[in-house]
Amino acid sequence: MEFSIKNGNPEKQRSDAVIVGVFESRKLSAAAVAIDLAAEGYITAVLRSGDLEGKLGSSLVLHSVPNVAATRVVLIGLGKEREFKEREYRQAVRASVRALASSAAANVTTYLADIPVKKYDAAWKVAQLVEIAQDSTYRFDATKGKDNKIKDTKGIKKLVISVAKSDVKKAEDGLKQGLALASGISFTKDLGNLAPNYCTPTYLADQAKALGKTHGLQVEVLERADMEKLGMGSFLGVAQGSVEPPKLIVIQHKKGKKNQKPVVLVGKGITFDTGGISLKPGAEMDEMKYDMCGAASVFGTMKAIAEMELPLNVIGIIPTCENMPDGNAIKPGDILTSMSGQTIEVLNTDAEGRLILCDALTYAEKFDPAAVVDIATLTGACVIALGHHASGLFSNKDGLAKELLDAGEAALDRAWQMPLWDDYQSQLDSNFADIANIGGRAGGSITAACFLSRFTKKYDWAHLDIAGTAWKSGKDKGATGRPVPLLTEFLIKRAAK
Repeated sequence: MEFSIKNGNPEKQRSDAVIVGVFESRKLSAAAVAIDLAAEGYITAVLRSGDLEGKLGSSLVLHSVPNVAATRVVLIGLGKEREFKEREYRQAVRASVRALASSAAANVTTYLADIPVKKYDAAWKVAQLVEIAQDSTYRFDATKGKDNKIKDTKGIKKLVISVAKSDVKKAEDGLKQGLALASGISFTKDLGNLAPNYCTPTYLADQAKALGKTHGLQVEVLERADMEKLGMGSFLGVAQGSVEPPKLIVIQHKKGKKNQKPVVLVGKGITFDTGGISLKPGAEMDEMKYDMCGAASVFGTMKAIAEMELPLNVIGIIPTCENMPDGNAIKPGDILTSMSGQTIEVLNTDAEGRLILCDALTYAEKFDPAAVVDIATLTGACVIALGHHASGLFSNKDGLAKELLDAGEAALDRAWQMPLWDDYQSQLDSNFADIANIGGRAGGSITAACFLSRFTKKYDWAHLDIAGTAWKSGKDKGATGRPVPLLTEFLIKRAAK
């Protein structure tokens, strides 16, 4: 989909469709009023017939409206005017794209970004509109045969976003940001949705190198021998059960001042998780291809900030391997020695994400980071606690936690802070090692975060558990691209400081 910014009268737009809003009680938005005046009350008469009440997300497509240049006028329900906020705005935008998804309207002008949303400016509205429009039309067919490839013969191809003349500059800034964010989200989804026999650790390493070439990022890939020299016994312990070689991918975006400490993003990259010797149940195990969505979100975020040319130093670290149950795999009861020197008793091989992350978090120390955020599909317990709406957030620094929470609210990609109290640490006690890799069923997402906290004492750190938000199951099965919006907003605000 192509996007552009314009200022102009809605009734004069020579496009296949023009999109305007209608609040409940059939109250017209400013653009809808302009069309109604030009059409001599035609819109009002249609609404009076009861075909559209203005309920949020409803739509009505009108053809050949008198004295209007566009072929179609699309009315989108906005809900109650006093309740029209950021969430309602996003729903209205999504409904507008959906309303034309199966139509022949290819060139479309929308006036939804001209509707006031309390506390948000034109840049935010345009960025959100672009992100949602791209998300609404996202399809994955990379592994389908040529006869089943998705043929985009219908729906919007070019979308003109109309704003007030005074908002054009802000809108153009928002367009650039929205396009970059949408690009990063799509990249994250593509990686997550790709089959695990395609999306291997080596594939991710190749994707990182390609990203570096196209976006001017510095990329380094550490191999097994490099990790052995560093003493990454925990990470390599997980990897030893697979024939696929592990990789430690480092991606650097160096657009900040030379002496500026970097923000480090660490993404869990288990490209397939069988559970290892502690084998998972067979039902829905195919979804364990999504166990690398933390890594995918780092890829997507790095792509987005590179396209934005964000003036900040950011480093992505991605430990990636498979967790398989072959004859060389680690066993419950094994003791691993991490890069930090701490020994770990493996009580459950299905708690492997923390075993690869802990060495990556220790490796992050070498960059003297301003802050480190790890992102991982870490625990089913987090899904039980928070469902699929919010990501779990844990941090050793309240200020960093607040930055991430605020970014999530602004991006509508929310997280919820969970406790990281010392009271939980004793659940990880081991009779045979410095720490056990699980702490029992009670507070499972918290004890997982407590485990990681043992390796993050030298810097400000936050952990995002995205097990409930990284993908959807059922008929809408697929990666969501979260938390790329949250992470990108967090970095944008950091850069602004």
